[in-house]
Amino acid sequence: MDQQPPGDRAAAGSGVPTPTCYRHPDRETGISCTRCGRPICPECMVSASVGFQCPDCVRQGTGTGHHPAAARPRTLAGGSVAADPRLVTKILLGINLAVFLLVSVRPGLVGDLTLLGRAWDPSPPPGSIEGVAEGQWYRLVTSMFLHQEVVHIAFNMLGLWWLGGQLEAALGRSRYLALYLLSGLAGSALTYLIAAPNQGSLGASGAVYGLFGATAVLMRRMNYDMRPVLVLLAINMVFTFTWGGIAWEAHVGGLIAGVVIAVGMVHAPRERRTAVQAGTCALVLLATVAIIVARTMCLT
Repeated sequence: MDQQPPGDRAAAGSGVPTPTCYRHPDRETGISCTRCGRPICPECMVSASVGFQCPDCVRQGTGTGHHPAAARPRTLAGGSVAADPRLVTKILLGINLAVFLLVSVRPGLVGDLTLLGRAWDPSPPPGSIEGVAEGQWYRLVTSMFLHQEVVHIAFNMLGLWWLGGQLEAALGRSRYLALYLLSGLAGSALTYLIAAPNQGSLGASGAVYGLFGATAVLMRRMNYDMRPVLVLLAINMVFTFTWGGIAWEAHVGGLIAGVVIAVGMVHAPRERRTAVQAGTCALVLLATVAIIVARTMCLT
């Protein structure tokens, strides 16, 4: 069976050929490159000052167009506007809830996932020394998604949903995820540095407090009334330092990291935005790793 050449497919029931994209022969189109005249489909169209150009003409430097992605709407921080602005927040909620259900069924996992500096674990006999200082680095991350009590996870997930959705929409998915994870890791690192080596710590509070700090920075950047979030933050900080059994180090570490990252995210100059944002995240990560390494050297 003979094949028709690209751009020369005949319409059913007529003798008039229907143009098809020169790169995708199975796609009919009525648009042609303003430079070379070849038919192009919507996927291959590159916006130009006048009309559209094909990728080949743009690649060869014969056109002045820009890729359609450049014209897509962007968030305040330069991220892509997503159809579901809460997708990452929902995934984080799901992970936290899944881990909560898992440890409810297997309580023994709590001891294996909790943030612990260095301590003697007598079980199973004959026992062993456990903790981050012993090379169990994963505890710094797993503890961020670990909860034992219903009230604990309820408050953290409420904060994640209330703050996370707004930040994800304003920053974009990848930037928001970096904010959450780095804030949580910074909270774990400060707890590891200051708390007693045998003191266990768990919960998403460090990451949530990072969202608190980022929300304050974002509201300031957009000239919103900051009093509601500042009052709420102040109330939470009072609880942090007055209630027993709260790892205040995680709250403070997450809050500081969230503020620093958010400043880099929303105040970065447009012409160097990606570089400044990546550099800010790298700086926070470097400082966090330095704290972890320094504390490990002290404990070992």
